[in-house]
Amino acid sequence: MRHPRRRLDRILKALALAAFAASVSHLPSASAQPSLVKPRAGEDLRAVYASAADVAEGRRVADTTCARCHGANGISTIKAIPHLAGQRPGYLYLELRAYQTGARGNDMMDGAVKFLSDEALVKVAAYYASLEPVRPGADSAKAAPARLDPVQAGKRAAESCGGCHGPSGISKTPGMPSLVGLDPKYIVAAVKAYKDGQRKNDMMKTFAATLTDADLNNIALYYALQKPARAQTPAPGDRAAGKAAAAACAGCHGDVGVSGTATTPSIAGQDAQYFAAALKAYKEGSRSEDTMKSLAASLDERTVRNIAAFYAAQQPQAPKVRKPLTVAEWAQRCDRCHGVNGNSTDLRSPALAGQRVEYLEKVLHAYRTGARKSPEMAAMSEGLGEADIESLAAHYARQTARAVVYVVVPSK
Repeated sequence: MRHPRRRLDRILKALALAAFAASVSHLPSASAQPSLVKPRAGEDLRAVYASAADVAEGRRVADTTCARCHGANGISTIKAIPHLAGQRPGYLYLELRAYQTGARGNDMMDGAVKFLSDEALVKVAAYYASLEPVRPGADSAKAAPARLDPVQAGKRAAESCGGCHGPSGISKTPGMPSLVGLDPKYIVAAVKAYKDGQRKNDMMKTFAATLTDADLNNIALYYALQKPARAQTPAPGDRAAGKAAAAACAGCHGDVGVSGTATTPSIAGQDAQYFAAALKAYKEGSRSEDTMKSLAASLDERTVRNIAAFYAAQQPQAPKVRKPLTVAEWAQRCDRCHGVNGNSTDLRSPALAGQRVEYLEKVLHAYRTGARKSPEMAAMSEGLGEADIESLAAHYARQTARAVVYVVVPSK
């Protein structure tokens, strides 16, 4: 008969080994990719229930682990490093967990929180949430001034174009092209061709040299969004004969001169004299484009005049360009989750008000490119352009950040 004491020792050792093996099996191997371990329901809100002692312990951990980058009392002095003071506790806890599991892909943050216990994460989140947020006048609030809406900016930049092309891009001067009904990509390419000398026109070259890329993009957008109409200029010629002769043009420019390709110009409603001059330029080689040169080479002046008359009589159509949202319209969308003026009242949604502008730009870029994962933010940021990101980040950085008091209502 075996000794009962020895038998008990063997059982305890076996249980200990089993427990150790189970714990090791849950650790990621050196080659394994970290995965986000989602907290159980309600775990992310534990920081709301933190006591004064918990907050004090959270401060001790934060001063040791976080303050070097995020600043004393959670107010960052480093570009692209976010303020944490007054941030919402559930959001902070979830983000710390994401960094701890490597889901964020940030080596510095991963290393900083790697060995913190879950209780420490809760207490750090509670500490930063308890602080007064950054006040106006701090570096984060000194964001760039609000930008003019791109369509309005385009209208302003296009004022010098109105004398030749008409106030809204509809030509009233023979020989001057209408600019409505054209895709912005085509307008940008055409003006750049004048700028670098591919198209010969001294006046346009001088004008193009004064434009920044932003100016040019805004001008092109402005004209693309104007209501299209035919040029208000004469168009002598035989339209019926022009229609028959224009059959060779339909493959690129559409049956009635409305192009289906952004880089191919629509020519419906275009000024007839300008149209004829453009064909002549392709024929003589002062405009370089092999397809157009070969087509124009076989056309006599009478045929060109007839084709120009046909297209001038056609109704131009607006290109498929969506009017961009203003900063106020973007912010209205963002405020649905992040609170009015970026002051979130949801424990799990981050406050944006008063945040460092460089950090907001970085995060929006990350969501737009997919480097940072969130189905909601991916959908929201899909239509953001570079100017939208800069303007939206500046908008929230200028807002006054406000602390939020959470009242825990006891269950009945």
